[in-house]
Amino acid sequence: MGAPAHRAGLGTDRPGRSRRALVAGSVGNFIEWYEFGVYGYFATVVAARFFTPEGGSEAEALVRTYASFALAFFFRPVGAALFGRLGDRIGRRPVLILVIVLMTAATTLIGVLPTYATAGALAPWLLTLLRVVQGLSAGGEFGGAVSVMTEFAPPGRRGLYGAWQSFTVALGLLGGAGAAALLATLLTGAQLNSWGWRLPFLLTLPMGLGALWLRLRLDETPSFQALQAGRSLRAHEERADGEDRRPVRPPAREVARAIALGAGRVMGWAAAGYTFLVVLPSYLQSSLNATFQQALVATVLANLGFAATIIPAGLLSDRIGRRPVMLTGALLVTVLAVPLLNLLQDGGTSTALKGAAVFVAGAIVGLMAGPGPAMLSEMFPTSVRYTGLGLAYALSNAVFSGCAGLIITETIERTGSVDIPAYYAAATCAVSALALLTLRETRADAGAERVRERNKQAERGS
Repeated sequence: MGAPAHRAGLGTDRPGRSRRALVAGSVGNFIEWYEFGVYGYFATVVAARFFTPEGGSEAEALVRTYASFALAFFFRPVGAALFGRLGDRIGRRPVLILVIVLMTAATTLIGVLPTYATAGALAPWLLTLLRVVQGLSAGGEFGGAVSVMTEFAPPGRRGLYGAWQSFTVALGLLGGAGAAALLATLLTGAQLNSWGWRLPFLLTLPMGLGALWLRLRLDETPSFQALQAGRSLRAHEERADGEDRRPVRPPAREVARAIALGAGRVMGWAAAGYTFLVVLPSYLQSSLNATFQQALVATVLANLGFAATIIPAGLLSDRIGRRPVMLTGALLVTVLAVPLLNLLQDGGTSTALKGAAVFVAGAIVGLMAGPGPAMLSEMFPTSVRYTGLGLAYALSNAVFSGCAGLIITETIERTGSVDIPAYYAAATCAVSALALLTLRETRADAGAERVRERNKQAERGS
């Protein structure tokens, strides 16, 4: 698909509304990734609390924990299709409000769930049910948030505005890692395993209420308002002359092709991101015998590197195009994943060099994550944007992020190779690089949009 911006319906509005949209759109994403980060960082604790019946092994419990992790991701495409359809029909704002309510409620309830010791076999089922609700709401979050950010973005700034969605991923993961590190420092191991793990989940409630307040104040996007006005006009004309004037929508086959292509372009971002930013703590503990605190420090450094490059990468993509920036990130992961992991495995590597290695790994992923949201948004017209970009992102994450922990843990168990995380990230980024080669540049679209904006201002001035 990949229609130019002027045909795709990406527009702008007053700067104040754009900034409010940026904050309201990104805050839900922060909460989503904060919770997914917390769940990943506390995977070993969750495994012991919910998935370890009498006589069960720790490895088996960890695999079941990651299976629950993956299940939530596989419900993301369902949520993307369900909420995306609603968002393309009734508007971005009401659907994003519903999504934040569901997400906040499900995450908060995890913090008060009974464990296996209390509820027996019911405990993992209750946890899995809440993970399903989280997956559904997370699936509806991305498409709506990115649609709001890019449809409110000023001309030539969609890469920058979309990058804030990815930046809040880093902030959310850092928030989760910070909460986990703080608890690991303040509490004893027994306290952390008994009740301390609940606190980060309960913290979602005040954050969710703040996000709800912001979204209640959010305006509908100019692009969707224009789409609705066109729908109303066609309906009026149809009533007046009796002709069938149904809204023109892109063919389903064309939309499906764009979704598949979009998923391929971001699969490396999804897989490498979760490998380096979320799965890393459990990998370092289980495969390299790192302590919980050491694993969290490594994760914080990786996420700092990730956060450091996202906004510059989005801004750079507004100047030189999405393709060269994202392609650079994908190729760097393909080439450097194994050497960087080998540095962590080498007992003779200094602590400073290991810290630099995880920082660089995160920074490379940021090159893909910065321009990614705007790239996906520009692939779909307004009438199917919420659904299309949401499904492309959700499908990619379901397969390549949600399964990352499960695939890596199981493969290491079966093969004994501790290089599996690097091979996984490199292989998926190599495929993404091929898909990105088909991406048409967007610099001309951004320039044309700036010209149209200047023309509009001149017309208003005259």
